[in-house]
Amino acid sequence: MMHLLVNALAVSAGGGLTYIRNLVPQLAGRLDLRVTIVTTPAVKDELDRYGNIEFVQLDIPPARRFWYEQAKLPGLIRNSGANVLLSTGNFALRKSPVPQILLSRNSIYLSDDFYRDLWRRGEYRMWFDTHFRAILAKRSIGWADVTVAPSQAFADELQRWTSRSIVAIHHGFDLASFTADNTPLSWEVERKLRATEGSLRLLFVSHYNYYRNFETLIRSLPLLRDRIPNRSIRLLLTCNLRTGENPGSYRPKEAANLIKKMGVSELVIKLGSIPYQLLHQLYGQTDLYITPAYTETFAHPLVEAMASGVPVVASDLAVHREICGDAAAYFPKFSPEILAETIVQVALSPERMRNMSASGLRRSQQFSWAAHVESILTLSRTLVSGRSSAIAHTAVEG
Repeated sequence: MMHLLVNALAVSAGGGLTYIRNLVPQLAGRLDLRVTIVTTPAVKDELDRYGNIEFVQLDIPPARRFWYEQAKLPGLIRNSGANVLLSTGNFALRKSPVPQILLSRNSIYLSDDFYRDLWRRGEYRMWFDTHFRAILAKRSIGWADVTVAPSQAFADELQRWTSRSIVAIHHGFDLASFTADNTPLSWEVERKLRATEGSLRLLFVSHYNYYRNFETLIRSLPLLRDRIPNRSIRLLLTCNLRTGENPGSYRPKEAANLIKKMGVSELVIKLGSIPYQLLHQLYGQTDLYITPAYTETFAHPLVEAMASGVPVVASDLAVHREICGDAAAYFPKFSPEILAETIVQVALSPERMRNMSASGLRRSQQFSWAAHVESILTLSRTLVSGRSSAIAHTAVEG
């Protein structure tokens, strides 16, 4: 029986948390596999209901995580008896005692737009920190036996960046598990949603960060209001634009000030963080899903929106086109004018809305967590077999 050890110490929010939430149930259902997951107390508490998964809980400050992993994890892996390592946090072990698969899913290290954005905002410390992390991420790809990207578009970027072969394995989606929890949304969220009834409701699912490009979306709102004067517009955000209320060190003050400057405060409805298992109820109450992100690796909400029958308007990134195909309408990533025009064209055409919804439903069915996990396990078995064969060959020669 293969023993897979998953290093999930980097998981805290966003796509990483979505990934591990969906990975664990799939791994727990395997009778041919032993699984150990190294993670933080918060993630362990959420996923500990899976009895056939072994958890190792480590409370490591983020600033020390990389160095702790390099110094301590090799010994933990040897003591656990694991024979393959899945590193989920963009950084690999330099000297893994077992074959290692690295999941690389952070595009900001390669994004010129992100570096320019940081410099423009005066985020010089984050600019230098991101460059330093990019060096470690690039070296990590050399340390891993195999690096996996969640889309072919991002795999191609990584390959150009490192001149190394990268494997593309799409992240998955499971409609049954995504819609299983019918616990009502909080009273406060429901109150805000009721107040938007009859409006054209636009949804953007993200905590606040710079690369999701909130500002372009905000700048499109007064243009939309002018183009659709006979119907109110409401933008639903799953975050609050207040300092200290979002993961990471991104400062939302610029976006909050822009909302006031553009005179669109009444158009922006800040719902706050919505529990992942309840997100399907929010998609069901919206008309269009919008993402203006200027860099991305997969974007789970795109698949969630398509599976919910919500038409998608997305920034014109290769990743977005790979995930959505003709189920989305696209706009240049920094153009609020064309974003507004694209929304108008879609929203004012009921037939186009129906066609995009139907196309999105079909498209979402191409993504499967079961297929993703099977691909990862097939890759793991190949690596374990190859490492064992190499060891045996060396022993014979000796």
